[in-house]
Amino acid sequence: MATTAIWGCTFVVVKGALADASPLPFLAVRFVLAGLLLLAILGRGQVERGAILPGFILGSFLFGGYLFQTHGLLYTTPSKSAFLTGFSVILVPLIVTLSGSRVGSGTLIGGALGLAGIYFLVAPSGMATVNRGDLLTLVGACSFAVHIVLVGHYTKKFSFLHLVPAQILVVGLLSSLALPLAASRPFHVTARLAVAILVTAVLATGVAFSVQNWAQQYTPAAHTALIFALEPVFAALSSRLVVGEHLGGRALAGSGLILGGMVVSEIWGGSKPSPVEG
Repeated sequence: MATTAIWGCTFVVVKGALADASPLPFLAVRFVLAGLLLLAILGRGQVERGAILPGFILGSFLFGGYLFQTHGLLYTTPSKSAFLTGFSVILVPLIVTLSGSRVGSGTLIGGALGLAGIYFLVAPSGMATVNRGDLLTLVGACSFAVHIVLVGHYTKKFSFLHLVPAQILVVGLLSSLALPLAASRPFHVTARLAVAILVTAVLATGVAFSVQNWAQQYTPAAHTALIFALEPVFAALSSRLVVGEHLGGRALAGSGLILGGMVVSEIWGGSKPSPVEG
């Protein structure tokens, strides 16, 4: 939930940063900086050889998620982006089911409640109008969903101390390699951009992904996705504090549905996995 709060608050931060930097340069600086910090702090300067391939796979899907989400933010609003990204809440149980794993009916019901809650919380009045940013964000949500499932799989076999730096460095590497493909690469160093890079690199990447990869040793992927449904709750709260967005009855109803979904999933959603040793 702490990780979700951090991510929810960064929608407004990233939207502001995109006025000074295009998506790929922003992602490259953010993830290279975060990856080097994590490599030094968690990995102590090295990554376990067996974690390199899983780290590359995780990083590739994470790169896809952030690439499409960040590009989508150029054309859509932070609240709409939060709702569409939350589509991963319902995708994760479906992916887990298609992969042959058993998912409890409580988890599926909880996921549906969480998705409904996200809609009531942040869906703007013009949801009928789908633009390019909405479609890009939906693709990013699919990539995030696969990433959540794979994190749950790999953290049972490898220590998060090695998985986290590897996947974050892969995102930074892929973002850097893709820079020549960007149509335009503006990067104007401003105080707003510097703050956004520090917040997203240290808190939203370094701290948040470390916590996520550690915590998913104890929490099933479908439960994790449902907890991530709280992200728009925090996004709405941060929008209220930063830009004065009003939270009305829909926001309260959405928050209640999300919390209800979490309770249903935790009580009737099935057993938790055992954590990896070490």
